[in-house]
Amino acid sequence: MKRAPKQDMAINASILDVMDNEALFKPFFKGNTWKPWRAVLAAIFGLPMDEEALELFRRHTGRQGAPVAPFNEVALVIGRRGGKSRILALIAVYLACFRNYDEFLAPGEKATCAVIASDRKQARSIYRYARGMLENVPALAAMIADDKADIIELTNNVVIEIATASFRVTRGYSFAAVLCDETAFWRNDDATANPDVEIFRALRPGMASIPGSILLNASSPYARRGVLWQTYKRHFGQDNGRVLVWQASTADMNPSIDPAIIAEAYDEDPASAASEYGAQFRDDIDDFVSQAVIDACTDPGVAERPAARSLGRRYSCFVDAAGGSGQDSMTMSIAHLEGEIAVLDLVRERKPPFSPDDVVAEFVALMKSYGINRAEADRWGGDWVVEAFRKAGITITPCAKPKSDLYRELLPLLNAKRCSLLDLPRLSSQLVGLERRVARGGRDSIDHAPGSHDDVANAAAGALLLSKTRRPMRISAEALACI
Repeated sequence: MKRAPKQDMAINASILDVMDNEALFKPFFKGNTWKPWRAVLAAIFGLPMDEEALELFRRHTGRQGAPVAPFNEVALVIGRRGGKSRILALIAVYLACFRNYDEFLAPGEKATCAVIASDRKQARSIYRYARGMLENVPALAAMIADDKADIIELTNNVVIEIATASFRVTRGYSFAAVLCDETAFWRNDDATANPDVEIFRALRPGMASIPGSILLNASSPYARRGVLWQTYKRHFGQDNGRVLVWQASTADMNPSIDPAIIAEAYDEDPASAASEYGAQFRDDIDDFVSQAVIDACTDPGVAERPAARSLGRRYSCFVDAAGGSGQDSMTMSIAHLEGEIAVLDLVRERKPPFSPDDVVAEFVALMKSYGINRAEADRWGGDWVVEAFRKAGITITPCAKPKSDLYRELLPLLNAKRCSLLDLPRLSSQLVGLERRVARGGRDSIDHAPGSHDDVANAAAGALLLSKTRRPMRISAEALACI
């Protein structure tokens, strides 16, 4: 029968003890480059610090007094390639294997060490490190009761599991640890623009039943918004802060990284590099438009407007093309002009995987039902898009403007309520999720956030702006009488 580590070790061994143990994790953390992370671990778990570790603690937390007790919540604001994924895996394995949770669990209940990221692919980085540590330490490999693609069940009623960043899927667990990865980039195009607040609210009740459970929020920083930024602003440098915040650059946490890589990044884009490698929150990124503005332009309950050509409407169409095998959707929007108001009539999105030819046929049928025989499209795909639609009787003209310019021209219409949007959550969240960046040349660039999409927003913006160039047809009374 497989057995867990001896109870006396589970109680007495600190995370630094097991990190230094040759039979456990020392082979994974060789060399002096892990010294900064040893100070982080000492701070998180309230372990004694030597003078070097205390100096690092003060420099990277803004606090003066050494911690006297473990923290239940920690934010790690660390530059890319700083080593945080491997450390999070170590914490997950340590808490899963070297603590006993039986007295806190009901019969049949499991304590969960959850790895949460924006998607499963992102979370697997930490998960693979954790699995590697378990499988390559014989004493811990014997604890593996079941090993599936996204969950490792241990013999001590603990599971290590991947979860996606959704407040719905994180309910119903008893958490021994929650490791949230790259939270500065959590987005959700299908719901709200910034769901991280709801996710963290859903997580905390699951930690209440297990004393000593830990919530770690680790990420390289990005814009000055969201849970990571709010936590940093509230708790960094506060000696009595409930949450420990550790902020450090890539070079500070991983001295082995080639300085030339970092220097080159700063030469190419100083603002981005200061965030990616310097662990500084960016101050050159603003929200493009507020939810309140979008709501004011949205017709509640109206998801689509049927064609009404008999009223003299001239419809405009814009296509955001895609190949069907990547991550981008293929989208199309149709709009018309009523007086000075640009009205959105229809939005179609086809998510990958899909057959481009099938989607073209579907879009063409819709265009013709609105009396459309020409449209504009973004420049993706070049001649393929033009030729595919031409064969079906639609003339496609590549848009002369980049999408950043389309969004820039759409904004005055939104602010002045001179456009009427459809009540589509995906459209709303993509518009709200757009970001305005100050480019190096001084000109604003407007685009979706990293890891997000704007295919629906791009098509809608293109159609609305096209409608402004096509005035309604004049239909005589005699012609109307014949309809």
